[in-house]
Order: sequence, then structure tokens, then C-alpha cells
Amino acid sequence: MMRRVILFLAVLFLMGGNAMAQTARQVLDKCAAVVSKPDGATANFSMTSAQYGNASGTISIKGQKFYMHSSATTMWFDGTTLWTYMSQNEEVNISTPTQQQLQSLNPYHFINLYKQGYNATLATAATTYTVHLTATDPQLKISEAFLTVDKTTYAPKEIKLLQGTKWTTFTVSGLKAERQNDAKFRFNSSDYPDAELIDLR
Repeated sequence: MMRRVILFLAVLFLMGGNAMAQTARQVLDKCAAVVSKPDGATANFSMTSAQYGNASGTISIKGQKFYMHSSATTMWFDGTTLWTYMSQNEEVNISTPTQQQLQSLNPYHFINLYKQGYNATLATAATTYTVHLTATDPQLKISEAFLTVDKTTYAPKEIKLLQGTKWTTFTVSGLKAERQNDAKFRFNSSDYPDAELIDLR
């Protein structure tokens, strides 16, 4: 009899573990769907990072493309080329970033981390879900991440990432679907006639 009880409890435990993993996946799927509107979306963000410093501003996204503006830096990424304008010295660096580099630049890039190379677990609070991602491959640049999602809208509220021994935290607010013209994601030199262009490709 005791063996049957123990076996029953073990089955329940395993079922609960699988349900937890599925629930974490479902939360991330719904969050990714909210962010990945076909016509694009905009939001406000703030970043706190021991590695990259602090910044705040606005971001527009459409698929893999993004436009990010803060008081110090403006970035355009059209899916292939990245233009980074630094207002302090009026320089525009032009580069072709890797996927790992994009993970360090675009807060919404992290939402798709769970699709490959990460285990996911879920914690539930009164108004939010928090998904904890841990890398299964030690070669991945981001070894750990926490994504906090609104329970009602599934919009991301906070994204916290560990790269090496340093954490970067993005706080996101005001996310809304909004049609984005593709030209917004490409640098227009006529808007910055005095900027020096530095091609790093």
C-alpha cells in the first residue's frame, strides 16, 4: 500500500513539473505574440547595467528591426545593418551585428531566448508571472534571465539578464501596437549632416 502511495505521489510530482514547464512556455509564447505585432509596436524603456551603464528612452520594433532613442545614443537596425549615433561626439558607427550583439542591444530580442538552449521555470505573483531562464549550453552569452510579464495583458514589464558576472535590467512601460514605416529603421544621413560616418563592417 505504501509503495502505491509513494508511486502515486511521484507521478503527481512529475506531472506537476511538466505542467510548470508548459505553463512557463505558454506565458513566453503569449508575451512574444504581444510584442511581435506584424505592423510593429512602441514602448518606453529604462536600462540599468553594470556593463553598459544606465539609459532611458523609447524603442520601436517590427520583427527583427528596431529603432532605439535615448539622450546619449540613437540606434537604427533594419534587420542587417546597425547604425549607432552618439550625440556627444556626433559619430555614427555602421556595423553588421551578430545575434549575440543584438541580444545586448534590443530588450525585446531576449523574449525569444526560450526557443533554443534554455530551460524555463515559472513563478506566479498577484499581478505578474516571472519566467526564469537558465542556459543549457555554457557557450551562450546570456547564461541566465528573468522575464516579468503582466498577468492580464502578457506585456513584458522587466527583463533581467546575466552576461558573465554582470546583470543588465530593462524596465518596459507603455507598450502599444503601432504601425511602423520600414524607413524608420534605417539611418538617414540628411537628418545628421554634421555627423561623421565610421564604417566598421
